[in-house]
Amino acid sequence: MDPIERRATRLDALSVVLPAYNEESNIRAVVEDALAALPTVSTEFEVIIVDDGSTDATMQVAEELIREHSPQVRLLHHRVNSGYGAAIRTGLQHAKYDLAFYTDADRQFDLGELTYFVPFIQDHDMVIGFRVYRYDTVLRSILSWCYNRLVGFMFRVRVRDVDCAYKLMRREVLDKLTLESADFFIDTEIVARARKWNFRIAQKGVRHYPRIAGETTVSPSDIPRTLRTVARMWRRIYFPTREDRKEVEARRAEVVAREVLPSHREKV
Repeated sequence: MDPIERRATRLDALSVVLPAYNEESNIRAVVEDALAALPTVSTEFEVIIVDDGSTDATMQVAEELIREHSPQVRLLHHRVNSGYGAAIRTGLQHAKYDLAFYTDADRQFDLGELTYFVPFIQDHDMVIGFRVYRYDTVLRSILSWCYNRLVGFMFRVRVRDVDCAYKLMRREVLDKLTLESADFFIDTEIVARARKWNFRIAQKGVRHYPRIAGETTVSPSDIPRTLRTVARMWRRIYFPTREDRKEVEARRAEVVAREVLPSHREKV
C-alpha cells in the first residue's frame, strides 16, 4: 500500500454539494446514502441540495429531507432552471466548511469512497476522481476520451477524467477561482483554473455505477456547443478582458438562489 494511503484519518468538517434537476426518483436515496457514509469521512458535515428549478417533485422531496435532517441537510433553490454549473456554483458559494465536495445526485458514485480522498487532501489543494469501469455508452465513453485529450492539450492539465463529477477541494481554491460556467463545462473549468493558479491536484479512481432512475441531460448533440465553450473559456482564462469580467459578473447576478428552511420560510 502506498504510504499516503496508510494515513487514514477523518476530516474535521466537510460540505457536500448535490446539484439536482428533476431527480425526484434519486434525491432521497442519495441524501440518505450521504448521511450514512459521511460519519466515517468527517467529524462534522453538511449536505447541501441545490434544486435547480426542477419541474417534478424534487423540491417537495428535498423539503421533506430538511425537515427530517436539518441542520445536517440544507436546501438551496433556483426559481428557474439555471444550469448544472450554476447549481454547483451556488452550492460551493454557500458551503460553510473549509473543505467542499460535490457530486451528482443520480447515484452513479459511492459517497463512501470519499474515505480514500482524505489522506490525499492533506498534501493537496484538490482531489479529483476518475471513473473506473464507467457505465456509459460506448459512444459517450469515446467522446469523453477525446474530450479529455483536447482539454489536456489546451489547458495543460494532466488528469485522466476532467469531467468526473467527484471533486474535493479546499476553501483556498474556491476563494481564488472565479467560476462562470452554467453548464457541464463547470467540471473542466474548475480543473483548468486550478491548474492556471498552480494548485496541487491529486487523482484517485472511483467506481462508477449505472444510473438507477432518471435520465441524463448530456448527449452527443452537445459536442459543437462544447467545442465553442472550450475555445471561449481558453481565451477567458489566459487572455481575459474587462468586458469578459463584466459579462461574468452580470451572468452570475442573474442566478438567484434562496435557502429554504425547515419551517418553509426563506432567506436570501
